[in-house]
Amino acid sequence: SAEQIFYMQQRGLTEAQAMSLSVNGFVNDLVRQFPMEYSVELKRLIELEMEGSVG
Repeated sequence: SAEQIFYMQQRGLTEAQAMSLSVNGFVNDLVRQFPMEYSVELKRLIELEMEGSVG
Protein backbone atom coordinates (compact mmCIF):
# COMPACT_ATOMS: atom_id res chain seq x y z
CA SER A 1 0.00 0.00 0.00
CA ALA A 2 1.02 3.61 -0.34
CA GLU A 3 1.26 3.85 3.45
CA GLN A 4 3.75 0.98 3.59
CA ILE A 5 5.87 2.57 0.86
CA PHE A 6 5.79 5.93 2.64
CA TYR A 7 6.77 4.31 5.95
CA MET A 8 9.75 2.54 4.38
CA GLN A 9 10.85 5.72 2.62
CA GLN A 10 10.81 7.51 5.97
CA ARG A 11 13.23 4.83 7.19
CA GLY A 12 15.70 5.66 4.41
CA LEU A 13 14.71 3.35 1.56
CA THR A 14 14.22 4.63 -1.95
CA GLU A 15 10.82 4.28 -3.57
CA ALA A 16 12.14 1.44 -5.73
CA GLN A 17 13.58 -0.43 -2.73
CA ALA A 18 10.37 0.01 -0.75
CA MET A 19 8.24 -1.18 -3.67
CA SER A 20 10.49 -4.18 -4.19
CA LEU A 21 10.27 -5.20 -0.53
CA SER A 22 6.51 -4.83 -0.52
CA VAL A 23 6.00 -6.83 -3.71
CA ASN A 24 8.50 -9.52 -2.71
CA GLY A 25 6.77 -9.96 0.63
CA PHE A 26 3.49 -10.59 -1.15
CA VAL A 27 5.01 -12.77 -3.87
CA ASN A 28 6.97 -14.97 -1.46
CA ASP A 29 3.74 -16.27 0.05
CA LEU A 30 2.47 -17.24 -3.39
CA VAL A 31 5.61 -18.80 -4.86
CA ARG A 32 6.12 -21.16 -1.92
CA GLN A 33 3.30 -23.21 -3.38
CA PHE A 34 5.24 -23.87 -6.60
CA PRO A 35 8.18 -26.21 -7.18
CA MET A 36 11.53 -24.51 -6.52
CA GLU A 37 12.55 -24.10 -10.17
CA TYR A 38 9.27 -22.31 -10.95
CA SER A 39 9.40 -20.07 -7.91
CA VAL A 40 12.96 -18.94 -8.66
CA GLU A 41 12.05 -18.12 -12.26
CA LEU A 42 8.83 -16.35 -11.26
CA LYS A 43 10.67 -14.15 -8.76
CA ARG A 44 13.27 -13.32 -11.41
CA LEU A 45 10.60 -12.35 -13.93
CA ILE A 46 8.87 -10.11 -11.39
CA GLU A 47 12.16 -8.38 -10.57
CA LEU A 48 12.80 -7.78 -14.27
CA GLU A 49 9.30 -6.38 -14.73
CA MET A 50 9.74 -4.02 -11.80
CA GLU A 51 13.08 -2.66 -13.04
CA GLY A 52 12.50 0.82 -14.32
CA SER A 53 8.79 0.81 -13.48
CA VAL A 54 9.27 3.09 -10.45
CA GLY A 55 10.44 6.67 -10.71
